[in-house]
Amino acid sequence: MSGLVLTLREVPRQRLDLSPLIPDRLAALDARDIAGVQLACGNRQVPLGDLFDIAPGDPVDLRFEGDCGKGDRIGAGMTRGTITVDGDAGAYLGLQMQGGAIRVRGNAGIGAASELCGGTVEIDGNAGDFLGGALAGSMKGMGGGLVVVRGDAADRIGDRMRRGTIIVEGGAGAYAASRMIAGTVVVLGTTIGCYPGFGMKRGSLILRGHPERQLPTFSDCGRHDLGFLALLWRSVCGRSRRLDDLATGPATVRRLAGDRAVGGKGEILLWLH
Repeated sequence: MSGLVLTLREVPRQRLDLSPLIPDRLAALDARDIAGVQLACGNRQVPLGDLFDIAPGDPVDLRFEGDCGKGDRIGAGMTRGTITVDGDAGAYLGLQMQGGAIRVRGNAGIGAASELCGGTVEIDGNAGDFLGGALAGSMKGMGGGLVVVRGDAADRIGDRMRRGTIIVEGGAGAYAASRMIAGTVVVLGTTIGCYPGFGMKRGSLILRGHPERQLPTFSDCGRHDLGFLALLWRSVCGRSRRLDDLATGPATVRRLAGDRAVGGKGEILLWLH
């Protein structure tokens, strides 16, 4: 049986909350009930069937077609199944997701994979600010899972991140891994914004490029050939073709430890080969 396909008829004027449309919930509904699911559009509640054309199928394999750039919270809280977005996605993609897989074939807005706990999020285009970060006022960012961005990511990747892995094949904005507590962020592009590792407590930020400006509160620990990097590459083998290509050689890095301004014991690893 093929998956359930939802095709947006036209881009709405207001933001559209798509968080009710996850496999966990839709799997228990028939076609009529799915069409009647209420979605918040601005300050109105609108039935799903008024906004989308519905091609019946298995809701565990859910697909959005059309421009969903104003569609926020896609896959929020999902625990199983797959969601594919054939185009752009709005803000807070995969918010507090616990399992399953999301694939976006375009760009994603601010807060993608915020407070992610498990599962996989893949973004073929670019990602906005606070990728894998914490919600405003929250002390906990991403706590598990894997995020792969094939384009660029904006500012504050992995803000308050506690666990999991983020791989960005392009460049990154300012304050990457800000206030990071644990986990791993890998940025493979050569363009890196200023002050990575701001407020970093623990964790690893691996960069192939050199930042525009580096914080003075990181200590230069010299060059190293770190064996754990080979284990890391093996654990994510097949997830990022660019990383697979780069990981064939020795992982010689320059290690910077900090952020000493907060008593941090994290590390920025500048990939040298």
